[in-house]
Amino acid sequence: MLKSHELFGFMSPTLANEILNFTFESEKPTYRAVLQAVAEAKKLRPVFLERQARPERNATILSALARPNGDVAAATLLRTWLVKKHKAMLIDFLQALEIPNEEGVVEDLPKAVSDPKLKIAVDTLLAKHPAEAVAVYLNAFNAMNEANWPNLKTILEGDARLQLGAH
Repeated sequence: MLKSHELFGFMSPTLANEILNFTFESEKPTYRAVLQAVAEAKKLRPVFLERQARPERNATILSALARPNGDVAAATLLRTWLVKKHKAMLIDFLQALEIPNEEGVVEDLPKAVSDPKLKIAVDTLLAKHPAEAVAVYLNAFNAMNEANWPNLKTILEGDARLQLGAH
């Protein structure tokens, strides 16, 4: 199971920059929190990062998010991006599993889901959404939730369509 910082390490630079740019443009409080966390981790003042050209700043931030001490900031960034930009994907997944949700957010997940339902849910996501975004979502979903489904882990490890770094 991949942690949030590992997801940033394995995803394509294109997707990593898309996540960061989305947050910069649409979710300023989250972007500022991530910038602050990266500055602290690098023992810099945030203003130093803010003054960098955006491509250079993005590279610095993404490099820090791919390290173990960047895991909390990476998780925050992923959650924000998924809930705000990919709400439809979250809803599609939960509805395919017949899990009641409030716009893609769930209070209590079942301890397990059946293999056939899970396979259908994953296939549904891959048919409707970009494969790399689906792979990031499913890895994040399994890592960040208390209900850690072994059958989802098996699918993530065995399905070539969900392998990060292959996109």
